[in-house]
Amino acid sequence: MTARAGGQPPLDALSVRAQKEFWRRHCLAARRALPTSIRAARAAMLTTGAVSLADRSLGPICAYLPVDIEPGSPAMVEALREAGHTVLLPVVPARPGPLEWARFDGLDALASGPLGLLQPVGRRLGPAMIAHAGLVLVPALAVDLAGRRLGRGGGYYDRTLPLASPDAPLVVVLNDEELVDELPSDDHDHPVTAALLAEAGITPLGNS
Repeated sequence: MTARAGGQPPLDALSVRAQKEFWRRHCLAARRALPTSIRAARAAMLTTGAVSLADRSLGPICAYLPVDIEPGSPAMVEALREAGHTVLLPVVPARPGPLEWARFDGLDALASGPLGLLQPVGRRLGPAMIAHAGLVLVPALAVDLAGRRLGRGGGYYDRTLPLASPDAPLVVVLNDEELVDELPSDDHDHPVTAALLAEAGITPLGNS
């Protein structure tokens, strides 16, 4: 099922930047309004879905640690590791550019990094490590049917995803209602191939 943001103006009525900011505010407000019990139930379903998806993938899993009101939870990443997968987490570079990667060795092997994120304390493996991943899990605020992803606006993933293997699924982890009909996009926005939704499960996007 797809959705449209309530009260959204026509896509051509605002600049792309303004449209994206509208969507970001809408998506964040909707996430904050979710009861804690629903958020926790969905996190458990997303964990199950992520492990199932990873079990069908070859190679390391590039993932991320969901924080605050993001769909999923750190338990999702820990479950991937406990299932026997090599899990890589992003490391924010000192200057804007592609994300670097480091091996996730457990929730007790993390330290505070830029942007308020937790990062692995182990050796940095460089941006090109994503090319070896068999699956890439990507944070997002929303995605549309064509695979256009709405992020937070930092641009890190749009610089990073082009380095992934063309055969690796690029999968956003979302609440079901965050799969929408159409989102604004710029030429530099990198599409994703699927969405992992709490209830609907894995949903192919675009031409995938």
